[in-house]
Amino acid sequence: MSAQSDLHHACAALGTILFTVTVLDPERDLVWRSYTSHPVEYPLQGTKPQTRDQWYIDCIEAKRTWVANTPEAFGAHFFDADLITSMGLGSVINVPLWDDAGVVRLTVNLLAGAGHYTPDKIAAYEALIAAARPALLAEAA
Repeated sequence: MSAQSDLHHACAALGTILFTVTVLDPERDLVWRSYTSHPVEYPLQGTKPQTRDQWYIDCIEAKRTWVANTPEAFGAHFFDADLITSMGLGSVINVPLWDDAGVVRLTVNLLAGAGHYTPDKIAAYEALIAAARPALLAEAA
């Protein structure tokens, strides 16, 4: 097992359906998926350029958990919104993790049914992710 797999199973126990981890390489301005719970729909694949949009400003630059509890709230930010909703998913949180220098290196991406991510659930997920932070960053290095 890995830290990513362990965290996936802990988050699934709280109701997350789709779980992925994205690695950010700001030096090369690239991102890639390092873990996926759904390899058919969201396979591990090559790198892609980092998009700098409002999501990037809110999640990566501000280092804040990004929350959208309806497809309307995330649709404009995700090119794959149709795939997400076709899977019966209607809410998402992206949790950034940064290294000791303050550089965001990962996002943990959790998706579930619409309205799933209440403040209490977000706090529970953030606690799980915070506890796994050192191991997640080590795996991504």
